[in-house]
Amino acid sequence: MNQYADYSFRKLEVWKMGMTLVNRIYDLTRKFPSDEKFSLTSQIRRAAISIPLNIAEGSNRRTKKDFASFVRIAIGSLMEVMTCLEIGLNQHYLDNQTYQTFEQSIGVLYFKLIALDKYLTKKTND
Repeated sequence: MNQYADYSFRKLEVWKMGMTLVNRIYDLTRKFPSDEKFSLTSQIRRAAISIPLNIAEGSNRRTKKDFASFVRIAIGSLMEVMTCLEIGLNQHYLDNQTYQTFEQSIGVLYFKLIALDKYLTKKTND
């Protein structure tokens, strides 16, 4: 790692939570049926990865308004992960307890992202 680079996104709690979610999704989807490799498994992984990627990319934009746009994209990706998990639950790829654990942590991240979006939007309007 470059000692002179300031990767400020790494300090953001929402980015850290997004990275944790990615790791948990990878662990979970390793147990999905192999015939889901190119459909649900791929989709949920891409959606999960999109969350910290958009936070990182947005944090380095010139304006708070631009950053807020990327935060909203991350929120959309988070909702995509939630929907994929529900599909996985309906297909019996995960149990209800696992689903509820994900739902709870996704809810926390969701509200933190909403708060960040509001903060960035408020700063833009001031």
